[in-house]
Amino acid sequence: MTGTDRLKLTVYHGERDRVGGAFLSDALAGIFARHALETSVVLRGANGFGARQHVRTDRLLTLSEDLPLVSVAVDEPSRVEPAWREVGALAFDGLVTLERARSTPDEGPPAVHEETKLTLYPGRGERPAAIVEVLHAHGVAGATVLLGVDGTVRGERRRARFLGANPQVPLMVIAVGDGARIAAALTALRGILRRPVATIERVRVCKRDGAALGDPHAAGAGAPAWQKVTVFSSERTMAGDRPLYDALTWRLREAAAAGVTSLRGVWGYHGDHAPHGDVLWQLRRRVPVVSVLVDTPANVARWYEIVDELTAAAGLVTSEAVPRARVTPAA
Repeated sequence: MTGTDRLKLTVYHGERDRVGGAFLSDALAGIFARHALETSVVLRGANGFGARQHVRTDRLLTLSEDLPLVSVAVDEPSRVEPAWREVGALAFDGLVTLERARSTPDEGPPAVHEETKLTLYPGRGERPAAIVEVLHAHGVAGATVLLGVDGTVRGERRRARFLGANPQVPLMVIAVGDGARIAAALTALRGILRRPVATIERVRVCKRDGAALGDPHAAGAGAPAWQKVTVFSSERTMAGDRPLYDALTWRLREAAAAGVTSLRGVWGYHGDHAPHGDVLWQLRRRVPVVSVLVDTPANVARWYEIVDELTAAAGLVTSEAVPRARVTPAA
C-alpha cells in the first residue's frame, strides 16, 4: 500500500499576535478545528525573527515575553486548501507556507525517497524517547522531539494544561535520513505507536557533523519560489562563544535574511551522537534545537555561507523546496 497525498500548512508568528480580539494561536487552532483537519500542533520557539527583523528570544528577559510560535496542520489537500485561504485572510505579521507530503500506509513499506524526512504526530503519552531510540538504532541521520503546547486531533482541540501529563496533546517528531533506513524504522515503530499521523517528504541532506554532503537547492530555471533550510543542533552545539542556534539568529538578521525560528526539543540526536535531552517537561541545557529558515532560493544562495560557516564542525543541515508561501502583513 502507498500513502495518500497530504498538505502541510505551517504558520510562523508571534506569541502575542492577536486577531479579532483573540490570540492568533487560538484563532489558528479554531480554524484547524472548524475544518476538522487530521492533526495540528502549536510549537513554542526559543528565539527567532521575521520580516520586520524584530528578534524574539528567551535568552534575554526583556525579549522573552513574545516568543515565536509555529502552528502546523496536516490533512488531505481538499481540507487544507480552504484553511490556507482563511489563514491568509488574517491580518498579522508572519509567514504561511504550504508543503506537499505523503501519508504513510498502515501496513507494508512506505514509498520513500533516497533522502527522506519522516514527521510523526503522536500524543505526549506515546513514549517519544522510545520513538527516537528506534530511529537511532536503524541508523537514521537525526531525530528531534518537539513538544506541542496546543493542537487538534481529528478536529478536536487538545490544549496542554500547566499541571498534568497531557497525554493527548500532540507532539511533533522530525526524523531525517536515508529513505531505506527510515522505511525500516517506520515498520518497527508500528509496534509501539497507536497509529499516529505520519508523513514523508523529499529532503536534501546538505551537511552532517561538518561534512558537506550536497548543496542546497539551487536558484534558477525550474527552482521553487521558496526554499526551507533546517539546522538540527543542540543547546551544547557552540559557534564561538554562543550556542549555534543563537548565533544563526543574529548573523542571519545582520545579513537581512527573511527570518529564522529556533525550536527547542525535549529529546533527540543528530549525526553520530547518542540520543540526549532531559526528562520531558524539564527543559535544560542538553536538549536538541531545530532552526528553520524560509526564504527565496536566490536569498538562500546569498546567505547560506553563514550556515555553512557556523556548522563547520557540528550540526545536521537539510534543504527542502516550498511550493507556496505567503507573507502576511498586519493591518
